[in-house]
Amino acid sequence: MNFPRLFSPLDLGHTVLPNRILMGSMHTGLEDKAADFDKLAAYFAERARGGVGLMVTGGIAPSIEGWLKPFGGRLTMPWHVARHRKLTRAVHAEGGKLCMQILHAGRYGYHPLSVAPSKIKSPITPFTPRALSSRGVERTIGDFVRCAKRAQDAGYDGIEVMGSEGYLINQFLAARTNQRSDAWGGSAEKRMRFPIEIVRRTREAVGRDFIIIYRLSMLDLVDNAQDWSEIVTLAKAIEAAGASIINTGIGWHEARVPTIVTSVPRAGFAWVTKKLKGEVSIPLITTNRINMPEVAEQILASGEADMVSMARPLLADPQWPNKAKAGRSERINTCIACNQACLDHVFQNRRASCLLNPRACHETELRIEPAPARKNIAVVGAGPAGLACATTLAERGHAVTLIDQANDIGGQFNYAKRIPGKEEFHETLRYFRHRLEDTGVTVKLGQPAETTDLARHDEVVVATGITPRRVSFPGSDDPRVLDYLDVLARDMPVGSRVAIIGAGGIGFDVAEFLVEHRPSPTLDVTRWTREWGVDMQLESRGGLSAAKPEAPARQVWLLQRSDGRPGARLNKTTGWVHRATLKAKDVTMLGGVIYERFDDEGLHITVNGQAQVLPVDNVVVCAGQEPNRTLADALIQVGIKTHIIGGADVAAELDAKRAIDQGTRLAAAL
Repeated sequence: MNFPRLFSPLDLGHTVLPNRILMGSMHTGLEDKAADFDKLAAYFAERARGGVGLMVTGGIAPSIEGWLKPFGGRLTMPWHVARHRKLTRAVHAEGGKLCMQILHAGRYGYHPLSVAPSKIKSPITPFTPRALSSRGVERTIGDFVRCAKRAQDAGYDGIEVMGSEGYLINQFLAARTNQRSDAWGGSAEKRMRFPIEIVRRTREAVGRDFIIIYRLSMLDLVDNAQDWSEIVTLAKAIEAAGASIINTGIGWHEARVPTIVTSVPRAGFAWVTKKLKGEVSIPLITTNRINMPEVAEQILASGEADMVSMARPLLADPQWPNKAKAGRSERINTCIACNQACLDHVFQNRRASCLLNPRACHETELRIEPAPARKNIAVVGAGPAGLACATTLAERGHAVTLIDQANDIGGQFNYAKRIPGKEEFHETLRYFRHRLEDTGVTVKLGQPAETTDLARHDEVVVATGITPRRVSFPGSDDPRVLDYLDVLARDMPVGSRVAIIGAGGIGFDVAEFLVEHRPSPTLDVTRWTREWGVDMQLESRGGLSAAKPEAPARQVWLLQRSDGRPGARLNKTTGWVHRATLKAKDVTMLGGVIYERFDDEGLHITVNGQAQVLPVDNVVVCAGQEPNRTLADALIQVGIKTHIIGGADVAAELDAKRAIDQGTRLAAAL
């Protein structure tokens, strides 16, 4: 058997899971409206067909007070049961199992009705919560129990009690957020009563033949939080209270340490789960940055956990388990942990999807069906847009030729994969190489596309990407003034002191490339935890220690012409990580910069009316891009039916999410 431990059954007593893969909870935005439950059912059904052993829904509130946001998903009334039955029936029809996560946001609730153990405002929400009274605590426990019972009535195979990530239960457990002096606070033992009573009373209500997963915060990553002995004591009490499985939770949402972005090493927190092994007898699930079966198998083989949890990897590829089981892991569309279409969308009150798989959460709308008539289509440009379009067209039955003057596929992904923390792009290119082969696309590399040859096709898709935008100032034509392709593609030498013009996503990427030593820290868990200040011995509360970043390889200034903080427009869930990384590497970030000239003294600039000279050896220009439409314009001029996608269509801030979505949707329609 391929990956024998990953695909060994797990006997929970009253039920047997077919494998050790848990599709972890992740909010999609489809949970919040009754009208979207048919779409949510299709989303789960597709992943049940993909072979997942057990799935968990996005967080469902047990009360209005527990909402993540106004009118968010909840299961509080008898008439809510019917919509949830759509999910369980769809999953069971495909032979799958589904648990519902019960999540009470506590002070993380983005609404004025939020409650918490104590009246302490969260740093990530604008609302100050109301402190629960003793009666309010009892009522809230009852809300959890009733919600679990309704989940059972709706046909769920079990529930997950969300006790981590800084939500309400976690807030009860930590002295930083629980300043009570009654029966629910004042000591670690009293702070633990809240989750223990939830699990105990829930088990009494639902009986023995119902899965109860408890999401235990094993590493808070915030100050004045739980210590390891308290976590072990709670785990044992949760087992005694009736939990079937304990899942690992890592970090509060307000933590200063990233936990799921692509720069976090693969399986970067499995060591935390391993530390709890032997303390309890029920199965333990580990989580975070597990995206390939080889990684999952190694975790299980080394005894670090009994199951592995993956959420975003099953957004990227719903057939992940089936491919792994069949020995086709090289065909997996690997999650790159970019967060751009999943978590970033949710934080913007948009439906989640996936940068690499635009069909995720759009299964009922974005259908890839056989073409009504076979066409001969050329796709010019083998970057993200062109790859997505060409392979989807071929999957639908069209005859597709993919042409690129470069000697390899990938376009801008070939530069992105060189950035420390973005090595996962190697996996994306591996996936597309196999997908081109599997769908039968004819690939022509290392040659320009000629208009006369393209005229032989029924239609042409132009995905020729971008050209870097130049900036003009005295000295900008100096050979020491480079553009980002000189650095990332041509490996031109760069001195020890560098100014980067442009503080968008590419500017940040180039800065991280220039300050980092090889190899990347994301390949080494020990080095990464040292740089971010994670205590792997768990001797401190919350698991924090002093961050010890390595000295930068170069002195870098990151500059932008517009006023304001550089990086302010980066994505919400990842931008703060990039800013923190560069700050730790002593990068000077300046906004409102006027570029005067570059000469032997360095780069002369003016900031806030003050002139200064940056004594740099090189300047690297990352000032945006222009669409490369030369070919498209020529084709249109001679009357060839032409479609323009990706950077050739819109070049503002290179956007692989938009490129892949646009390429896929065009291919689905042709």
